[in-house]
Amino acid sequence: MAILGSGPAGFYTAYKVMQGIHEAKVDMYEHQPVPFGLVRYGVAPDHPEVKNCQDKFTEVASSPDFTFIGNIKVGQDVSLKSLAIHYDAVVFAYGASMDRKLGIPGEDQLKGIYSARDFVGWYNGLPAFSNLAPQLDLSDTAVVIGQGNVALDVARILLKDVDSLRTTDMTDQALATLAKSKVKRVRVVGRRGPMQVSFTIKEVRELMKLPSVAFEPIDQNLIPPDIPSLPRTAKRLTKLLMEGSMCDMAHAEKSWALDFLLSPIQFLSADGTILSQIEFARTKLVGSDPFESTASVEISADHHSIPTSLAFRSIGYQSEALPGMSGLGIHFDTKRGIITNDYYGRLLSPTHEVHVGRPLPGMYCAGWVKRGPAGVIANTMEDSFATAEAIIADWNDKAPFLGGGNGWETLEGEIAVKGARTVSWEDWLRIDAAEKARGKAVGKERVKFTHPHEMLNILD
Repeated sequence: MAILGSGPAGFYTAYKVMQGIHEAKVDMYEHQPVPFGLVRYGVAPDHPEVKNCQDKFTEVASSPDFTFIGNIKVGQDVSLKSLAIHYDAVVFAYGASMDRKLGIPGEDQLKGIYSARDFVGWYNGLPAFSNLAPQLDLSDTAVVIGQGNVALDVARILLKDVDSLRTTDMTDQALATLAKSKVKRVRVVGRRGPMQVSFTIKEVRELMKLPSVAFEPIDQNLIPPDIPSLPRTAKRLTKLLMEGSMCDMAHAEKSWALDFLLSPIQFLSADGTILSQIEFARTKLVGSDPFESTASVEISADHHSIPTSLAFRSIGYQSEALPGMSGLGIHFDTKRGIITNDYYGRLLSPTHEVHVGRPLPGMYCAGWVKRGPAGVIANTMEDSFATAEAIIADWNDKAPFLGGGNGWETLEGEIAVKGARTVSWEDWLRIDAAEKARGKAVGKERVKFTHPHEMLNILD
């Protein structure tokens, strides 16, 4: 089996399949020289406990039946057609590499507007964003558009005392930039109300506990009148927001706010180059019960502007198709940003609807490219286990698979001819040791290499 992607979706699928199919051989392809995907490059540096799943992934990788092939771009260094020829099964688990855009005027033209995904990748050392250089000294107010966990991560990193981050694996470049930041207030803006937010209680509680950072009171009219009758999670969130709204603002050095019922219309600039304000349309919750989590909004003619020179777009991630998919009959739903599948991870041909058509033999998907970019690592684990169970069931039922072959044992020679430089698991362990040695010298767990050539130089 070939797995494309070495994040949680890939590793959890490998773990379950290797448990369920005796002597299953798994080859994992990763376009970065190093493994773990979003665990390494998406988890906030001040949440190291979330990265504990790497221990399980390392255990999986230690099996003689597992092979890691890093620094390989599928569709460029090796084609999907070649993978289909040399494996019984191919699992697409490569996550979401793009972020969704607002599609409003000024978004791509003005300085001071950043993608939250790029910002998170930058402070986590993702090579693609090492040169982002966000200008955090442009404004004392930052606006984050979106109300999910990533939006709160951005707000927390902007407001947190930079000295408390110095022992984490945040990059030195990010620490230096945050030390010069002028941000004192962060406004996290959403189109709907507090009952429709996407962030978790854990994330908002952590923000409310930041020393010398106040939470600005929310409009009590947005709180359901009958709190005891709410579902458990909604009840806990409501009580937390109400308690936070009673905090002492007078002695706080910084503050943050949840602004509801605002839909961005355009980014504006006073000088034509740098963002100076964001214009929003006020929205109104509609439906039989505006306090339902599924309530939608309608846009009004009333507008509202927020002055700022620093904005972050945080409205979700999106997967993209790999080169060669259509040639294998794989349908990528560009609107939803997922590979068309039967919800259990079996890929379906583009001519068939879910649960109607025959699955493509030996083709599966897991994680965000299967169900969309939502949930935490625990959700991805459950989803990946479901895909693995489908693979195991199909194998035991002798369902049609791909032609089979010797996988990497054969492909290694083909890829070497193209001049691609691959990274093995043993190579990763050397890179890992070098990063930890760099970190030990300065009192941190690790100091990441932020450029692939630095990682490859260690191996040379």
